[in-house]
Amino acid sequence: MDSFFFNGSLSEIDPDVDFLNQVEAERQKRKLIMIASESFAPESVRASLASRFQNIYAEGYPPEETRTMRCDQILNYPERLTEYRRNSDPRYYKGVEYADTIEELARRRCAALFSNSRVSADQIQVNVQPLSGAPANNAAYHLIQPGDTVLAMDLLHGGHLTHGSPVNRTGQLYNIIQYTVDPETEKIDYEEVRRLAIEHQPKLIIAGYTSFPYIPDWKAYRKIADSVGAILLADVAHIAGLIAAGVVPSPVGIADVITFTTHKTLTGPRAAVVLTTNPAYAKAIDKAVFPGEQGGPHMHAIAALATTFKIASTPEYREYQKQILANCQALIAQVRERGIHVCYGGSDSHMFLIDCKQIKGADGSTLTGDMAARIFDNAGIVVNRNTIPGDKSALRASGLRIGLPCVTQIGLKEADMVELGNIIADLMYATQPYSTYGAKGMLLRAKVDFKAFQDCKLRIRTLAEKRQTFSDRADFGYPHFFYLDDRFRAIDGKAYLKISGPFYRQFVDFAFLTDIAALETGESADVSFVVDGESLSGELGLAEDGYLLAVPAEKAGLAAAWLRDLSDGFVSFDADPRTRLPERTIITEAEPGAFRKVKPDEFAKPFAIGLKPAGGDPLPEFDFARYERTAAPIKFTALHELHVAAKAKMAPFAGYEMPLWYSSVKEEHHAVRTAVGLFDVTHMGVYMASGPSALSFLNCVVPNDIAALAVGDTVYTHLLTPDGNVIDDLIIYHVSLEEYMIVVNAANDEKDWAWLNAVKDGTVLVDRDAPGARAFGRGVVLEDLRDPEAGERMRVDIALQGRASIQILEQYDMEASDRARLQRLAKGKVIRVNLGGYDVIISRTGYTGEKFSYEIFVHPDKAPALWTDLLNIGSAFGILPCGLAARDSLRIESGLPLYGHELAGPYNYRLSEVGFSHFVKIYKPWFIGRSAFLSEVEEKKRRLVRFTIKGKSQRLAQPGDPLFDEKGKVVGVVTSCSIDSEGGVVGLAMVDIAFAVEGTEFVIYQNAARTTMKKLDELKLGDKLPMPSTAVVLRRYPKLA
Repeated sequence: MDSFFFNGSLSEIDPDVDFLNQVEAERQKRKLIMIASESFAPESVRASLASRFQNIYAEGYPPEETRTMRCDQILNYPERLTEYRRNSDPRYYKGVEYADTIEELARRRCAALFSNSRVSADQIQVNVQPLSGAPANNAAYHLIQPGDTVLAMDLLHGGHLTHGSPVNRTGQLYNIIQYTVDPETEKIDYEEVRRLAIEHQPKLIIAGYTSFPYIPDWKAYRKIADSVGAILLADVAHIAGLIAAGVVPSPVGIADVITFTTHKTLTGPRAAVVLTTNPAYAKAIDKAVFPGEQGGPHMHAIAALATTFKIASTPEYREYQKQILANCQALIAQVRERGIHVCYGGSDSHMFLIDCKQIKGADGSTLTGDMAARIFDNAGIVVNRNTIPGDKSALRASGLRIGLPCVTQIGLKEADMVELGNIIADLMYATQPYSTYGAKGMLLRAKVDFKAFQDCKLRIRTLAEKRQTFSDRADFGYPHFFYLDDRFRAIDGKAYLKISGPFYRQFVDFAFLTDIAALETGESADVSFVVDGESLSGELGLAEDGYLLAVPAEKAGLAAAWLRDLSDGFVSFDADPRTRLPERTIITEAEPGAFRKVKPDEFAKPFAIGLKPAGGDPLPEFDFARYERTAAPIKFTALHELHVAAKAKMAPFAGYEMPLWYSSVKEEHHAVRTAVGLFDVTHMGVYMASGPSALSFLNCVVPNDIAALAVGDTVYTHLLTPDGNVIDDLIIYHVSLEEYMIVVNAANDEKDWAWLNAVKDGTVLVDRDAPGARAFGRGVVLEDLRDPEAGERMRVDIALQGRASIQILEQYDMEASDRARLQRLAKGKVIRVNLGGYDVIISRTGYTGEKFSYEIFVHPDKAPALWTDLLNIGSAFGILPCGLAARDSLRIESGLPLYGHELAGPYNYRLSEVGFSHFVKIYKPWFIGRSAFLSEVEEKKRRLVRFTIKGKSQRLAQPGDPLFDEKGKVVGVVTSCSIDSEGGVVGLAMVDIAFAVEGTEFVIYQNAARTTMKKLDELKLGDKLPMPSTAVVLRRYPKLA
């Protein structure tokens, strides 16, 4: 190799990045870009940006005297280079003679561009080195001192992060006073700004905004700043292009300092500029930029700035900026005509905002800016969510900010704004907001009507290609860009679509009316499906990695658009907008395949898009009463002899003789919280669901989303009856691609096993609305891993809980790769390793609330040896064997429910009452108990709380003890109670929902069943009555040390 330039075209050297460059260019053409802070940098600007100026370092600045040189003087190479060679320059690096020239040229062109009748170019001192707007603004803050008062606009009303937002360093280093818009006029009240300035005496006042759509009154700000002796900073990042073109008022010559980015209306590179006419400020700002904020400047960006400023000085550029304003007014007029509320009363700049809250769903939910922006983007209009007056957080913005620079650049005029306004209105009115459950409360989401969405998508394409030519490259089609009228190859009148992805089986279950779950690879069947109310038919064949769908060629575009939109998850397909189909399903054009056609099974589905309720004979009810525990011979775990030898206190539990404690509940509880405890949970039921149908089956029998589990993930979930009653709570472990381990409560083992098999076999009722329907996934393979027939696959569970757990596990010999996986094992994850000769599945899960908690699944024949090893190794780390009593006290302290106490039990407590609605993924179209769960949520009147009893040496409450309000009304009942780590009494109770607020107090009679009272009229002097204690509601889940 003669040199190391790595020359060659981008397509030759890095085809991946080359493709991304091209497809991004296509995106910017095919979509209507309406981000107010974006514009299309001209080709010449991008050429400058790609120049060899990128290769050099140039820390420092050109000679100061060049600031007032004319452009022809700067470009006088004989004179300038002679000077450079003789005297060099102030920069830290040499080889910068042309870097000096390009920066001098950029500065001078900028000064000339922004000069006006108030100040000449010679009076404007320019710094073109800030990398972006934030460093430019931060440089301006160097004119004051940390702790000084700054008056700026509130972010929620239109200000910028660097104008003092609490999450930005400016809000942390300075005393920020924020002004807002008047709530009635939605305009800035300059008298109020003046009042705030006089009251707070700021050292810096910032004028300029990121989403308030009006041009600032520069003279009003100047007057306010002068009245308190403040520096006036004009941040004109958004409107710099409008100012440069002279189509809006300029702050130059009015404000003390002006900052702006150059990639918004100015249509330049991503960079920023600081202007001032004050020489002292200029010197301080130069030092603030370098070395205060940055190192070497990006000279290629400065080269692009020089080109940008030249373009901005042309008459054509002025016409462009005038057209932006005209288009903005035309679009505002049309969306208003359609009834869309325009915030702030309008605009006189390049952007405006609309209020999404006016769009309401059937449940009263309002459209958020985020949901609207996502739907707009999918349709082909790119905007951003934005806060508007009334919003409390930028994370819950209610508005859309709409900018006109890009659509104006592609040549759209006022007449086009009418159609664009209609598209915006049609999309908004076709959108249905709704609320659904999240782990921390209700989440606002939205769906859009399919026909309206596809219609808008085509109309957007028509506008976008009005003055542009789209690429016809095949690889720019799906999944990048696709439309309802896409053409597919017709072969004998049919077109072929492949349906693939990680969840293609589950997707097809719900998307097609016909049941094809029994198809074997290489088989096909006639199918039907409903596309937004229209019935379509085709043939569906099962291939090795997906399904192949043959449809009439003339319907292929409709079928593909529908299935793709279902996969993307934002189109409506059911009366309940919360439902969606499995994600990441890929719909691509395909070649025909060879299949053996068969007749599909006669199978009544519980759900499919467009499916009417299943008729036929109802399936029989499952006999749950049969599995209520009755007297039976006691059973023993594989560790029983070890417990007896250790003199544990033994007692019957769930049909087994189990250890209650070894030393004391308090000591064992303390060991887990401070060191480590070892628990025998080998009595728990352990199953395996495997095969291609395992996921479909599990997603039917539990309400959580098993499709969300990657291999190595675990999830807590439940089994529900068709009436929404809790059969059991359980954990599912995704141990390999098509294998899911299931761990259930020992007391419910027999019942759970019978229920799962009955559902699999289709012999029990699973849906009251479709009594003849059977669950999906009937091809699943179910194994009981405690059954000796499982052979080497048998597993039982031993729990190692507490902060020293990982240290004990690390003592075992194991392969380096296994050790690394164990050390990286995150909470809620599961792995299979060889632990010192033991073939184990280890999950970082548990029932004690400990951060470091592990469950170890081992063959039952190996369990005694592993138990003994763990105790021996753990002796150096403070390990104690722990019984069921400590397990109970630990889970109560942690706010965790127990089946039979807080779940189901004598009062039939349900998931919504326990606070577990977030474990129910109602976006799944169907699972057993879904309809009943939705009904119970609407009717919920009680809630599980954690409480403590005030005072020292309190007696424990007992399950069933009543709770009273101050007037003696029963408002709840105790479900569990124990002692916490500090020796206090802590418990769980189901209370009236009005009393479920942290800090609420009520009274409690401990051990009420054994409490007797004399009649009050029988009391004599000296008699005593049992007095109630005061309990207080705690945070549901404590922060454990």
